[in-house]
Amino acid sequence: MIGYTTVGTNNRERALAFYDALLAEFGAKRVMDFETFIAWSQGKGKPGFAVALPFNKKPATVGNGSMVAFLVDKPAQVDALYKKALALGATDEGPPGDRGDRYYGAYFRDLDGNKLNVHCWT
Repeated sequence: MIGYTTVGTNNRERALAFYDALLAEFGAKRVMDFETFIAWSQGKGKPGFAVALPFNKKPATVGNGSMVAFLVDKPAQVDALYKKALALGATDEGPPGDRGDRYYGAYFRDLDGNKLNVHCWT
């Protein structure tokens, strides 16, 4: 059902460095690269993730209550991606761990303050 999701940035180059490194861990590659919109995907027919400079030319802001969640196969991948994100400058919003009902996840904010999650089902 999800085609792609987008978060905003105020610093294109900084966001690209962060997401190129982080999303490479998923095997995702850039599939679109425009001046104001960049998207990554794991392949044709797979959901995508994008970063954009706002169309209305106003500053990008963090959505209150908004979050993008990335699904992986196992807890070790959650741990590794959380650690990678923090090494890239992300800030902690909840370390990896069991969250109940077979859900294992970690939370962090990217360099623009967008809230992200990495999770799997155990």
